[in-house]
Amino acid sequence: MTLIKLEGLTKRFGGLTAVSDVDFEIEKGKITAIIGPNGAGKSTFFNLISGFHRPTSGSIMFEGKDITKTPAHIGARLGIARTFQTTHLFERSSVIDNVIVGHRLRTKSKLYDAIFRTRREKREEQMAYEKAMTALEFVGLADLATMQVATISQEAKKRVAIALALATDPKVILLDEPAAGINPEETDGLAELMKKIVQNGITVCTIEHKMQMIMELADQILVLNHGAKIAEGTPEEIKTNPTVIEAYLGGESVAEVI
Repeated sequence: MTLIKLEGLTKRFGGLTAVSDVDFEIEKGKITAIIGPNGAGKSTFFNLISGFHRPTSGSIMFEGKDITKTPAHIGARLGIARTFQTTHLFERSSVIDNVIVGHRLRTKSKLYDAIFRTRREKREEQMAYEKAMTALEFVGLADLATMQVATISQEAKKRVAIALALATDPKVILLDEPAAGINPEETDGLAELMKKIVQNGITVCTIEHKMQMIMELADQILVLNHGAKIAEGTPEEIKTNPTVIEAYLGGESVAEVI
């Protein structure tokens, strides 16, 4: 079943076309990978889906609803969560406080409730705490809940960012290079976490440069080059696609690279 459908998706920044006329479908309950050389338009592609950028042309459908012009905060409420290649966390706050922020988009308390500590504020505060702890337990960081973010490892920060995304109650998570800057053992752990997320009913779409990880993990792959789609298919199909081999891997086969 299609969760996200893109038709003619295009984004121009002045004279630069970052994403060019891309048609693609992200399937519900699958792990989809977006790959391509540096500057291929992958992060812009994510920014369009999540509402950080508005397309120059084309359309984005989410669960059959047109969200082409929907801003990021509304997209998040609809169920689109994302992380970034460089983690955007409150370094001086605790791990749990960072994750609590994620569930706040599901609460209804206003400034009045916060000032006067109304019953609704107290109830939703407790709810947000419980949701955050559940997310931290899911990603394996419950024991770090009270730690200051600045004191934990880079791999743990990646997991905190994922926990924050999970706390929003998403239907799909867009992961921008989740394995960047971590070692092979940690990469394997994050791959297992992505599988676990999908097993719990949340679709995953990831940008990643670690080819071995992607070839073992992804159900489907989209390949971008200079903003345009040059291929899509299963890992086996992508491994042997001559256009991908030439554009992304410089003429070597994927098997040789991984």
